[in-house]
Amino acid sequence: MAKQIQEILIDDLDGGEANETVSFAIDGASYEIDLSDGNAKKLRDALMPFVQRARKAGTSTPRRRGRGSSRSMSREKSSEIRAWAKAHGLPVSERGRIAANVVEKYEAAH
Repeated sequence: MAKQIQEILIDDLDGGEANETVSFAIDGASYEIDLSDGNAKKLRDALMPFVQRARKAGTSTPRRRGRGSSRSMSREKSSEIRAWAKAHGLPVSERGRIAANVVEKYEAAH
């Protein structure tokens, strides 16, 4: 049996067809938004004066991982994120680590 899966991006601003997913970060939070070429250009043009005067952030500080990390979350929060992801059609496992992009989408929505 053959299967064909097609992913169609919808522009998050105007509901039209999107051509790309644009990633950006501000105030320590990373975001992704699906945009048409025109809306992606508007976003980049709006940010350009700031980007031209900014410096790239380095990753010279070692990051802690594992138990006790400041990035770990409570069981209640994990359950809440899993329930939200399922309700919004996002793939999420029943247990284990929740994908970062799912957590980011949850946080952006709340």
